[in-house]
Amino acid sequence: MADKTQEAGGVHFPFPFTPYAIQKDFMAALYQVLEAGKIGIFESPTGTGKSLSLICGALSWLRDFEQKKRQEEERLLEAGAPASNNGLAPAPGLPSSCQGSPGTPEATGEPDWITQFVQKKEERDLVDRLKEEQVRRKKREERLQQIRHNVKLRFTAKRMRQEDEETERLLRLSSEMLAAGTEPEQVASGEEELVLAEYESDEEKGVPSGVDVDEDDLDEEHVTKIYYCSRTHSQLAQFVHEVQKSPFGQDTRLVSLGSRQNLCVNGDVRKLGSVQLINDRCVEMQRSKHERKSITEEEEPTRRRRRQEPRASCPFYSHERLQLLRDEVLAGVKDVEQLVALGKEARACPYYGGRFAIPAAQLVVLPYQMLLHAPTRQAAGIRLQGQVVVIDEAHNLIDTITSIHSVEVRGAQLCQAHNQLLQYTERYGKRLKAKNLMYIKQLLYLLEKFVAVLGGNIKQNPNTQSFSQAGTELKTINDFLFQSEIDNINLFKVRRYCEKSKISRKLLGFTERYGAVLVPSMEQPKLSGFQDFLQSLQPGAVAAPAAPAEVGEDRSPRPASPLMHVEGFLEALTAANQDGRVILSRQGSLSQSSLKFLLLNPAVHFTQVVKECRAVVIAGGTMQPVSDFREQLLASAGVEAECVVEFSCGHVIPPDHILPLVICSGPSNQMLDFTYQKRGLPQMMDETGRILCNLCNVVPGGVVCFFPSYEYQHQVYAHWEKSGLLARLTIRKKIFQEPKKANRVEQVLLEYSRCIKHCGQARGMETGALLLSVVGGKMSEGINFSDDLGRCVVMVGMPYPNITSPELQERMAYLDQTLPRAPGQACPGKVLVENLCMKAVNQSIGRAIRHQKDFASIVLLDQRYASPAIQAKLPAWIRNRVAVKATFGPAFAALRKFHREKAGLS
Repeated sequence: MADKTQEAGGVHFPFPFTPYAIQKDFMAALYQVLEAGKIGIFESPTGTGKSLSLICGALSWLRDFEQKKRQEEERLLEAGAPASNNGLAPAPGLPSSCQGSPGTPEATGEPDWITQFVQKKEERDLVDRLKEEQVRRKKREERLQQIRHNVKLRFTAKRMRQEDEETERLLRLSSEMLAAGTEPEQVASGEEELVLAEYESDEEKGVPSGVDVDEDDLDEEHVTKIYYCSRTHSQLAQFVHEVQKSPFGQDTRLVSLGSRQNLCVNGDVRKLGSVQLINDRCVEMQRSKHERKSITEEEEPTRRRRRQEPRASCPFYSHERLQLLRDEVLAGVKDVEQLVALGKEARACPYYGGRFAIPAAQLVVLPYQMLLHAPTRQAAGIRLQGQVVVIDEAHNLIDTITSIHSVEVRGAQLCQAHNQLLQYTERYGKRLKAKNLMYIKQLLYLLEKFVAVLGGNIKQNPNTQSFSQAGTELKTINDFLFQSEIDNINLFKVRRYCEKSKISRKLLGFTERYGAVLVPSMEQPKLSGFQDFLQSLQPGAVAAPAAPAEVGEDRSPRPASPLMHVEGFLEALTAANQDGRVILSRQGSLSQSSLKFLLLNPAVHFTQVVKECRAVVIAGGTMQPVSDFREQLLASAGVEAECVVEFSCGHVIPPDHILPLVICSGPSNQMLDFTYQKRGLPQMMDETGRILCNLCNVVPGGVVCFFPSYEYQHQVYAHWEKSGLLARLTIRKKIFQEPKKANRVEQVLLEYSRCIKHCGQARGMETGALLLSVVGGKMSEGINFSDDLGRCVVMVGMPYPNITSPELQERMAYLDQTLPRAPGQACPGKVLVENLCMKAVNQSIGRAIRHQKDFASIVLLDQRYASPAIQAKLPAWIRNRVAVKATFGPAFAALRKFHREKAGLS
């Protein structure tokens, strides 16, 4: 269909078709939030075109913003002096003089001639920068225009690929010739890369260390852009496809970011399997490349005398090819799969090609774990200053931030890290400088104390160290440091040492080369106990020193170094005392026990995002209840209430296409009370079965029934088998159960779909299928039960979280202490529990209605749903239509009438 320009709120929004009224309202509200630089919480039910509304609303604002910015630049260049911005927010990279002078000459106290001189210099600098920006922008646009017309690119990429293949062939021949004329022992060492370099702290060196070098030819000023985040790569790919179909698909500079695991095109690296191993290997290869570049001619003879085995650099990391890939990425909208295919064709790394394209991009698409974790964000080259962030599918944003920054390390990992570090020191201790040895001793001490605080002994096998009493103990960070007797160690310096020295990667290379144990023969008696111990931690290890692995040998990937997990725990311990807790969990043996850092204040990590960005949009299909976002995330991050804008729209379906019912009692007048104490009663499970039998008699197609947990689902299913209710259910519906294993979900859904389709065609006694699912399971999020796949969604009970969980109890106590309690309202901790429950309910019942012509009934089985306070937490488009039925008869009559009337629509 032809693109149509729609006007809403005085703004013209290009749209691929005539939008719904709620889409116009959505785009207008979004535009105003971005223009005013506020925080927006947007709720638009699935099926209402939320993605297109986000795309067209946000990119329309960016279009107008760039146009205003260019007009302002032209005016400044013509005038030769800065002036007021007329409400236009300053673009990143422009000096503060664009926003007006911060003070008057009188306020500064300087003589007039000094003030005038400084002002004129600022004006000249501004004009020079604007001219440079214009030249840079013109070059970029010409380059992208050339690529869009496919001029020279394919030929250049093909020529460079042929040159690389020829170079690799010549290098391979040279290596073979060199190997034929050299003694084996002269080239087989390869241990130099395992030895730690001399370490100096940043304070001693005065400059930060690192392997990254400035790429002048790839550097470019960051333009104002929109960072769009979602939960999974499939959701991001779906969003990119919507951009491609939108009116902005032809001329938007979009970059899709992902992990190395998703983007790497180097087969030797990809086969490592583990995310951590892939990351480490990639970094090592880039460092090898940079180190070889830095070798001078004077150093080369000395390096040759060492006869060190060279480390391979990645053949896909070439500046010339990365420039070509960067430009190709910016020339047209591509998702991750298309980016990988392009990288393979151009023999250029999609991971780094995407990173180099970020500065010039207008829309950056990435998983929100990458944006919410500051070190990952910095490593990817993401700068948030003055930019716009849109977080989609944000209903579990708080839990995601908490999960990303909560770290758990097991007793087995602590012992394994200690043993590996001890073995490493035994072999290379005499070659290490004093500062390295000092920090290694501190690490060994920390590991020993962590094991001791769990009640174990670092010198004994953790599998054989059992605890008579299992349980958990919760500590503040300071109390944990004092109890562990490590309060005298500067964890900030230890963490920085681990980061700069890459010691965990050295250990990983050490264990990769020598297997589990490497003990000098003269030290054998002293360390013999460690051999048996480490062998139990790494099955398949042998006591004798292992020979170095052959180059190119195909081995199964080993797990990442356990010290890497410990480093994450050490970083967590540097958090403020009030923002987290440490949980000591003793479970049977030392190897099964663990230390876990629990983040209590997610706002501490969201604050930086809010402060740096121009505007933040938190969007989702089901955002109710929003009080969590306002209080736990935004208010705690210092956002004023007037800066937060809420937008919630109804559904596009007609009012009579949905029937939400609360049923308080079953066919035999059994009150429906699915509290934890009563839901396991036989009469409660029988009543649930009778209700489903009645529903299956009147509901065509598919019925999806959600239970609070896997355990309760299996308990009910087993009870139905014994009572005969299961046989009654199978007369009308074939029964499927949600699998616990994720790799079986797709197969179950396929069989479920086939059964419904077959029954719809056969018109026999069996009218469809019944799918027994779990709230929070594989099918409660991201699965579409549209049309006949979900004509009725049943919620059995209320899925309250485990109130006895130490983590939940501590979160409740933290909120009770930190959040104010409004008069007449429940305490914040209790509100948290209710909100967690209702967010899960809302996600599950939202699986059914997926488009404008869809229809379904929603049945809530529990008398507690009749509470106005609980109903207030339902999405507005459901809450406004819900009907409470005290008895089953009227509820069944309403269901039968609804599905009979809608039978002609399916």
